[in-house]
Amino acid sequence: MSNIQLAANLRRLRNDHNYTQTQIGEKLNISRQAYSNYETGKRIPDIDMLIRIADIYQVTLEQLITQTCTKTGVINETTGPYYTGMIVESADTIYLSKEEVELLTQYRNAGEDERRLTRKVLGI
Repeated sequence: MSNIQLAANLRRLRNDHNYTQTQIGEKLNISRQAYSNYETGKRIPDIDMLIRIADIYQVTLEQLITQTCTKTGVINETTGPYYTGMIVESADTIYLSKEEVELLTQYRNAGEDERRLTRKVLGI
C-alpha cells in the first residue's frame, strides 16, 4: 500500500525547491531511481529516510506524511474544508474539497451521455 499524500509531497516539495531527483538522491545518498520510486509510490521510505527528507524540506515528519506540504507552508487538509476518502483498490487515503465531493456526486448521478462528455472534457 502506498501513501498518496507522501508521494505527492515528495514530488511537490522537490519541484518547489527546484531540485532534481538526482540532487535529492545525492543529499540522501541514494540513487535517482530509488528516490523516483518514493515519488511514484512504488516504495515507501523507511523511518530514517523519512526523517532525513523532512529535514531537507524543513517540515515535520507528520506534515510530510499526512498533510499537503508546499515551499510556502502546509495546507492542513485534515482540519480544513476537506473530506477524507479512500481509494478502494489500494486503501490509500485521499482528501477532497467540498467542490470535489459535489463533482463526484453529480458524476455518479449523471446519465451515461453526461459521463462520457465529462470524461472527454477531462481527457480520461
